[in-house]
Amino acid sequence: MPSAIVLVLFAYGANALTGPVGTGLLHGLKLVAVAIVAQAVSGMARTLCPDRERASIAVAAALIILFSTSSVAQIAAILLGGLAGLWLCRGSPPTATGHVVIPVSRTAGVAALTAFFVLLIGLPIVQSFQISPGIALFDAFYSSGALVFGGGHVVLPLLREAFVAPGWVSDDAFLAGYGAAQAVPGPLFTFAAYLGAVVGPSPHGIVGAALGLFGIFLPGILILLGTLPFWDSFRKRADAQAVMRGVNAAVVGLLGAALYNPVWTSSVKSPGDFGIALLGFVLLTVWRTPPLLIVVISALGGIALALGK
Repeated sequence: MPSAIVLVLFAYGANALTGPVGTGLLHGLKLVAVAIVAQAVSGMARTLCPDRERASIAVAAALIILFSTSSVAQIAAILLGGLAGLWLCRGSPPTATGHVVIPVSRTAGVAALTAFFVLLIGLPIVQSFQISPGIALFDAFYSSGALVFGGGHVVLPLLREAFVAPGWVSDDAFLAGYGAAQAVPGPLFTFAAYLGAVVGPSPHGIVGAALGLFGIFLPGILILLGTLPFWDSFRKRADAQAVMRGVNAAVVGLLGAALYNPVWTSSVKSPGDFGIALLGFVLLTVWRTPPLLIVVISALGGIALALGK
């Protein structure tokens, strides 16, 4: 909640940031996104792609996204990653040990999974009838939250496809909000509060922010409750582990593709921009500097570059 409140306030105040100082500050926040996403790709690649099979899956997923203009390319990359994992990653040693007891009944689990898939499949169908713009907005957040695997940063390409591609939010506003999200506490999913507040179609503002938060968190809650009763047996299956290894490798590729487009292509326009992004990346990965300090440094750097023009 603190994160969501601060990001909504930023959404309302961003339009007041005009002139060289305001423009430079917003550009500095976009450069924060470059450093943060680069760090996320680097860290996730080390953890989720430690061998040549999973590294190859990640590269293939990135190529699918980079060279495809289809709106379903991200879903296809994840599905293909799972299939490739089932084929290539079965030889990895099992990781599950012990017994996990979960106080959630199988009936409740099935009900939660049913609700998850009904909303995932039904919302696009309902919103195609253009009954209400609120349904389209909720569907964009829900479908993005439902397809996140491997870490919160993976939501970046999904949300961009849902909001920037149809023209609901500009690339500049999207990346500035993503950079601002690094300066606040709480999970990255609270970025949805900012998007819901600044989105073009109604509802936006406070209502859009609330709808965004509910929509993006709901699928994770449903699928978590739905899988808990079956998790103890599921996690011990070699084929299930192989599929998840492939899926996690594919989402590294998705985030890697997003690092190039839109994060890099829309932010790094000069040697000064590259210098600020590189400084932020080194401070994050080598010096373990808190993200809030990176935001401050990048914002000041963006202002300095704007005033120097």
